[in-house]
Amino acid sequence: MTPFGKRLRALRAERGLTLKAMASDLGVSPAYLSALEHGHRGRPNRRFVHRVCQSLGIIWDDAEELQRLADLSHPRVTVDTSGLTPEATELANRLAEHIHELPEASVLSMLDELRRQAGDPPRQSGTQPGKRSEVS
Repeated sequence: MTPFGKRLRALRAERGLTLKAMASDLGVSPAYLSALEHGHRGRPNRRFVHRVCQSLGIIWDDAEELQRLADLSHPRVTVDTSGLTPEATELANRLAEHIHELPEASVLSMLDELRRQAGDPPRQSGTQPGKRSEVS
């Protein structure tokens, strides 16, 4: 699941919308919306994010946050390390090789550090990482 897919699913659940109803509102198939929520599709384009915001009545900062999550939600990332140090290239390669094996605590620790370096807000305390909701 991608950050955008996780948030989209939560928004749908908060509003009591079924996958089929939301897909109809957005003019997409339920299969596409499900694949997007689960990270089996590429990141959504700005037009789609705008349609989601219009459909759900999301404005201002919340709309910008949803777009930011969409921008961070490409399920197959390519990292260009040309011009970087050998250590940066090694880091990118090791992460690509071993990300599936890393304990969740390690992933969250690295993500928190990267967010801190970028000046992004930290993860909300009380957030249960990896928790899956059962929304249809």
